[in-house]
Amino acid sequence: MSRLWLTGYRSYELGIFGSQDPKLLVIKATLKQLLINKIENGTDWLITGGQLGTEQWAAEVGLDLKADYPELKIAVMTPFAEFGSNWNETNRGLYAQLASRVDFHQSVSEQPYHGPQQLRNYQEFMLTHTDEAVMVYDLEHEGKPQYDYRAIQRFGEQHAYPLTLIDMDWLQESANEYQENLNNGSQME
Repeated sequence: MSRLWLTGYRSYELGIFGSQDPKLLVIKATLKQLLINKIENGTDWLITGGQLGTEQWAAEVGLDLKADYPELKIAVMTPFAEFGSNWNETNRGLYAQLASRVDFHQSVSEQPYHGPQQLRNYQEFMLTHTDEAVMVYDLEHEGKPQYDYRAIQRFGEQHAYPLTLIDMDWLQESANEYQENLNNGSQME
């Protein structure tokens, strides 16, 4: 069994506020290619959080891939109970729908948020229940994922725990490839 923790930027950190944003289409295409590669090399569990952005997009991409890779299982783990309860109704609804479609959904802490220790416990749980991590994160553009990145780095000093960073250069290459494919597709019509 090989379990992958996938996390990264929140949607607002990337300036993505709608499902048809071209940046989101590129990110999802990038995640799809990466996940296909990981699945074909033995990953059978995609484990992510419930944050708006990379984590929910990763779960959506994973769910789409289940048609071709039915062996893939998807878990959404949240740091605490009532996660996302302060989001607007639309985002709460999208999250509830996503949580109902994955193979496993649970909170690490059964208590509602009461302090940063729950977030550290969550990181520890994710690190000890996965075999590697992928982050949509660029060291030159810090944001909320910096805390997970630092935890992964510390953990990696003591354990064999590979980390793949999908940085801005990788995303730009993916955007160029995505645009090229669109252009080639429209020229063939």
